[in-house]
Amino acid sequence: MKLVSKGVCASKGFKASGIHCGIRKDNSKYDLSLILSDTMCTASAVYTTNLVKGAPLLVSKEHLKDGRIKAVICNSGNANTCNADGIEVAKKTCFELSKLLDCDESEIVVASTGVIGQKLDVEPIINAMPSLISKLSYEGSRDANFGIMTTDTKPKDVAVEFTLNGKLCHIGGIAKGSGMIHPDMATMLVFITTDVSISKEALDKALSSDIQSTFNMLSIDGDTSTNDMVTVLSNGMAGNNEINDTKSEEFSTFMKALNTVTVGLCKKIAADGEGATKMLECRVTGAKDDITAKTAAKSVICSSLLKAAMFGADANWGRVLCALGYSKADIDISKIDVSFESKKGVIDVCKDGSGVDFDEGKAKEILLENEIQINIDLKDGDFSSYAWGCDLTYDYVRINGDYRT
Repeated sequence: MKLVSKGVCASKGFKASGIHCGIRKDNSKYDLSLILSDTMCTASAVYTTNLVKGAPLLVSKEHLKDGRIKAVICNSGNANTCNADGIEVAKKTCFELSKLLDCDESEIVVASTGVIGQKLDVEPIINAMPSLISKLSYEGSRDANFGIMTTDTKPKDVAVEFTLNGKLCHIGGIAKGSGMIHPDMATMLVFITTDVSISKEALDKALSSDIQSTFNMLSIDGDTSTNDMVTVLSNGMAGNNEINDTKSEEFSTFMKALNTVTVGLCKKIAADGEGATKMLECRVTGAKDDITAKTAAKSVICSSLLKAAMFGADANWGRVLCALGYSKADIDISKIDVSFESKKGVIDVCKDGSGVDFDEGKAKEILLENEIQINIDLKDGDFSSYAWGCDLTYDYVRINGDYRT
């Protein structure tokens, strides 16, 4: 298994494009994207847990019921959420695109991201569809990635290559996400493609299992958004024997490949959090069970006080224990070890729940790096978990203080 380029276009038979259609005021920024498969796809998705859900998500959820999808269209700059005509706009987008792609409107996933509560004019989207389609390319993943970005500062894509039944296979994904990101189907848009042949049931299980240790372990600011989903499209063009048995070696290989892509996207989203200067990874080991490990890691990565300390390169390890203490995880505080780590080294700051003498200068040197690992050993079992986030900076408040205007 190896990392390759081309994002969603790494998988055989997938084209993509991105353009500016006029939703965003800055005409140098793309605001409309399309992903299209040469053949019909088996598809699966998971959705935000927020009770307020964007109209596109509701329409896409209906379209994804039978798991047959041909294309994904997504706009940025406007979430099409909390609008009286939101469903109508999302449906019209699918209907107009289906006529141009010669497919059924139910075979299209529609997504939107941006400001909530502002009406979305569908005409710029419809008018731009011919141009969007004409620009489709097997090299177009990066353009599609630019078209789904909002406050993101950089595109996010990951793809891998591997073999099944002697056939060369691929999984690739693009993501947007910088703010309003918090566990329980962490809030972002992620579109993943694969040329692997896999049944709907197996694909559903693969995605629903994977997000528990990836996107559900990602938090930027504690706010769960309204429009977010992770969608996987599988067109089977790699030519492998269809994966049906979720206990098979082939399914396990597929899961490892999918996890490589999703973990990679999680790290890129965390590193590009709104105003972020550092990507944080919390690694919990020695937990008595999986739930304890995940609960502990989530609590630490979500701590605003810890995130602020990391921004200031302050080795304030007491904030780690504080977050563990209110996590409600079944842990023994008197056993816990904590260390901070980066490419500049590792430093122990807590042993058996108590502070130890350490070099503050060395600690600051470690924490000044742009990727920090917070290591926590609960010393109570064999389970472990990761969670990802970022530091909390002045720029986060600046970005969100005038986001709408």
